[in-house]
Amino acid sequence: MANVTAAVIGGGIVGSSAAYRLARAGVATTLFDRDDLGTATAAGAGIIAPSSGRRLPEAFYGIQDAAIGFYPELVEQLAEDGEPETGYEVVGGLFVATNDDEAVRLNDVEEGSRARLAEGVPGIERVSALGPAEARELFPALGDITGAIHVAGSARVDGRLMRGALQRAAEKRGATIVRAGASLHNESGGQVVIESQGETLRPDIIILAGGAWSNTLGQAIGLRLPVYPQRGQILHLDMPVDTGRWPIITGFYSHYILTFPSNRVVAGATREDGAGYDYRMTAAGVHEALSEALRIAPGLGVATLHEVRIGLRPASPDQLPLLGKAAALANVYVATGHGPSGLQLGPYSGAIVADLALGQQSPIDLAAFAPERFA
Repeated sequence: MANVTAAVIGGGIVGSSAAYRLARAGVATTLFDRDDLGTATAAGAGIIAPSSGRRLPEAFYGIQDAAIGFYPELVEQLAEDGEPETGYEVVGGLFVATNDDEAVRLNDVEEGSRARLAEGVPGIERVSALGPAEARELFPALGDITGAIHVAGSARVDGRLMRGALQRAAEKRGATIVRAGASLHNESGGQVVIESQGETLRPDIIILAGGAWSNTLGQAIGLRLPVYPQRGQILHLDMPVDTGRWPIITGFYSHYILTFPSNRVVAGATREDGAGYDYRMTAAGVHEALSEALRIAPGLGVATLHEVRIGLRPASPDQLPLLGKAAALANVYVATGHGPSGLQLGPYSGAIVADLALGQQSPIDLAAFAPERFA
């Protein structure tokens, strides 16, 4: 779009997706990526599949389904722009039960998954009930589980690879990436300007996608965004065998296990609401993540502990992201607050907010995600 200028504050997966979307539309776009320690995208490994066994607000499921369906389209676009290495791959998922009580509840998970399959929900190609031995054929490190539901169609993504692909593709489309922070300031008429590295920019569009730091950015312009950092500690293990095609492991708990080529296993993650911006691995956090991983998959005990990644997720009070126009500001849009679902929802959120800023209608109802809903 000729003569339209845009700036995106925040270079995580949400902001990078928004910048790429704007650049593909021909908008002169600048992405400010401060790359703070604890950026959630750099730490996370995303499960791109419908949630099971986890109660979330009703509005979450609509955006989740749309976001899962968007991923193949995005991956295809990135390949067209010469960026095929995104870390996205369909590997299937196993939802496991570890005791008799969970085995009974597994019936509900199966029924729910089959109902979603019948509805055509993205990310579900086939649903199968498996016994312990059948599940271990797919994920040999599993322990003494009582049963599992296998969902073909579940995918996973490497946050670092996807963010890198989005940013490089945006640059190929003409975007400028500034590896520095930016501050926001009010001018007359509800306009907001950006200051960075001694320069002042007056873009037509500003998308605030600052992750766990969004609240501070908003405060400077009178915009209340009650997003807070939720620390997650995530283990990266190296196995002595090829794990690249092992399925994702989830269950009746908040932790998960997934794998990447050729021998990497990712196990996590803690959800620490009171840690603030304390970027540290802690003895308790590592113990929690490792204990849960070995409880489900004791065969991981032979792995090397390669590293512990720490991510500060941008969590919101109602577990829903903040998406849309800032009502009192002429040129500011918001895309933040995704909590532990950033890698799943983030690319889609960034894209639809970018489209909204360009005057397009959102394909989903954004009322439940309005940035001002906490005012």
